[in-house]
Amino acid sequence: MGLAVELRKKVNGFALDVAWEIGNELAVLFGVSGAGKSLTLQLIAGLLTPDDGRVQLGEEVYLDTRRGLNVPPQRRSFGYLFQDLALFPHMRALEDIMYGATGIAKGKRLDRARRILKVFHLEGLERKFPAEISGGEKQRVAFARALIRSPAVLLLDEPFSSLDNPLRLEMRRFLMEIRKEFDIPVVLVTHDLVEACALADRMIVYSRGKIAQVGAVAHVLDCPVDGEVELLVNRRSLDLPSHLCVQGPTGRLG
Repeated sequence: MGLAVELRKKVNGFALDVAWEIGNELAVLFGVSGAGKSLTLQLIAGLLTPDDGRVQLGEEVYLDTRRGLNVPPQRRSFGYLFQDLALFPHMRALEDIMYGATGIAKGKRLDRARRILKVFHLEGLERKFPAEISGGEKQRVAFARALIRSPAVLLLDEPFSSLDNPLRLEMRRFLMEIRKEFDIPVVLVTHDLVEACALADRMIVYSRGKIAQVGAVAHVLDCPVDGEVELLVNRRSLDLPSHLCVQGPTGRLG
């Protein structure tokens, strides 16, 4: 099932004008801060309304401004993980996960939450508050809440940016496990080239609110379309290990 977006939005002098499509893959929206990546996720999720645009997942159209169609966020089949995780400090882990279960019959929410606790290895933490669990456990609670409704797409807004390097590596491995478990398209926002190379099937390079280049990571790294993209993906300046930029037989980077 593919995701196709076409979005235009002006905000405080900034103009976003992007269009791209992905299949059942992990796509990275890559670029410097302020390029429009997070704004794109918010528009896809329905948290903001574009001036003009369309969002379609398979045969389902969630947004079409020309037709006056704008499905509200709670009825869109998207899981969303914010950069700051947005866990509720007054809620225990189980309660926080169940908060994401809108649309699931009340009688089934607890069973669904308990099942997803097992999937994310969170058994024993059900009654813990965010202040009582580790950074990695907070990340898993946030992922569990985003995925409890079994969404058709997972949207991730720089979820690992605040983590130290060992935990960031752990969470990258965890994300790959999630991909295998749920088998849905994932859109990940990052400006970390190493992270993009480690995770992406497809890289969508943003520059000043527009798409500068789209392609497999290895192709973007080896064949940047212009000097600006070349500067953004300059692996030498980041001392990027070459083995991260070699695609394996699945299309992911090994």
